[in-house]
Amino acid sequence: MSEQAPSTADFLARIALLEAAVAARDTTIAERDEQLRRERAEAALRIQRLQLRIDRFNRKAFGRSSEKLGQMLLELEDIETDVAASGPDAELPIVADTDKVRVLPVRKLNPNLPRKRIVREPSCAGCPGCGGDLRAMGEDSDEMLDLVVQAWQVIETVRPKYSCRACDKIIQAPAPAKAIARGKLSYAALAHIMMAKWGYHLPYYRQTQMMAAKGVDTERSTLARSAGYAAALLDPIYNRIREIGRSRTKIHTDDTRLPILAPGTGTTHKGALWVYVADDRNSGSQEPPIAWYRATMGRAGESVMTELAGFAGTLQADGFTGYNQIYRDGAIREAACLAHLRRKIFDVHDSQPTELSTTAMAGIQAIYRIEEEIRGLPPAERLAARRRRTRPLVRALRRQLMRQANGLSRHADIAKAFAYGTKRWRAFNRFLYDGQLEPDNLIAERAIRGFTVGRRNWLFSGSFAAAERSAVVLSIIETCKLCSVDAEAYMADVIERIQNDWPASRWDELMPWNWVRCKEMPLPLAA
Repeated sequence: MSEQAPSTADFLARIALLEAAVAARDTTIAERDEQLRRERAEAALRIQRLQLRIDRFNRKAFGRSSEKLGQMLLELEDIETDVAASGPDAELPIVADTDKVRVLPVRKLNPNLPRKRIVREPSCAGCPGCGGDLRAMGEDSDEMLDLVVQAWQVIETVRPKYSCRACDKIIQAPAPAKAIARGKLSYAALAHIMMAKWGYHLPYYRQTQMMAAKGVDTERSTLARSAGYAAALLDPIYNRIREIGRSRTKIHTDDTRLPILAPGTGTTHKGALWVYVADDRNSGSQEPPIAWYRATMGRAGESVMTELAGFAGTLQADGFTGYNQIYRDGAIREAACLAHLRRKIFDVHDSQPTELSTTAMAGIQAIYRIEEEIRGLPPAERLAARRRRTRPLVRALRRQLMRQANGLSRHADIAKAFAYGTKRWRAFNRFLYDGQLEPDNLIAERAIRGFTVGRRNWLFSGSFAAAERSAVVLSIIETCKLCSVDAEAYMADVIERIQNDWPASRWDELMPWNWVRCKEMPLPLAA
């Protein structure tokens, strides 16, 4: 018998089976392709993150090598040096084009600097042509910046003794008070050592080397003990600065690491140095700027809570999670730092710029241009300008970021930067509703930058007491800087007054913003 021919139904069944097999194969291929795409995307993301970390490390370790500005400045310096080497007259005229020649204007030196006037008279008493008498008809003057070499001198205080011819009573002037009993350093010398140590971050052993070059033989331990004794005299000024600062309505704060040596172990504790700044000059305030520092054995939010106990107002800081507990009861409002958000976006933009990062950077830059224009205006005018000009920029920036960030992987660095901003968006917007606030925390960052740079000179603090002493002197120096006061002259004068029993009821007269040199004050020192 012959086999039965396949029916149409059999053909259709086989076709269906083949189609199912093809569909299953296509599905498997599609799933494999999708998995491969995901793996490639994850690999590309890991490569991007590693490259970004490498770029960050290179910027921190070696500077921004891709920046052309440094090379341009070096080239400019070489050209200027070559021009100067060709002769002193070669740098006077600058040719702008073939028809015009511009002469550099004469730059005036600071009129507040001390001046030594030297008059150069003609060598002849009369006219060299006819012998006639000369009459004054004006003068020409020229200024040069000179350096008076630092010189150490010895002050010898002599107190003559006298006896009464009638009763033989001995009369002698009282000995002047010293900052240190039997000490050999004047108040000016002590202030100079403290300024070099905490203002210019020169360790004591380097200061002894510099003094030895000038013929002064002293020990490092002598400078350390003397500066410590003198710095202790500034405690009342420091405490008063803290008291006034915590009474303000807005404070900026920041912190940096402060390694503190653990005695007898050879290791260091992870301490921290906190800075608090009350400075409202950008909003036209006439209140004096104040800065003070606090050293702690760890970096925890409790340190700030303890320092700001009783403070009610706005705290402008970065996104450190330790601050969160400070804002819980509502007495202290949070104001975030727009500069931190900009840096996070810039780190990604500088390495791998995209349309999204470019848009974000342009929006933030526009906000800062407005802030530059309204700096120094009263709070009401700043607030009005922000409502009219800045608020639309902020809202447009947030809408665009939220819309474009939805398609990003949450592990992407640009997404993490945006997440930093969206989590604290209310705190970032705080300056739009208060003309006294700033968009960022740069005021505190500037106050702590000098310490972070100088830390490389000494690496760690020898003890917690030494860290606290550093905080005291740094507070005095930084407040003097903010008030445009010579910190070294201030400390020399103030420690002398305090040592001479300055009354506690007149501490405010010694604050840096109220300080007048002793020789200029009509008020006598208290006995």
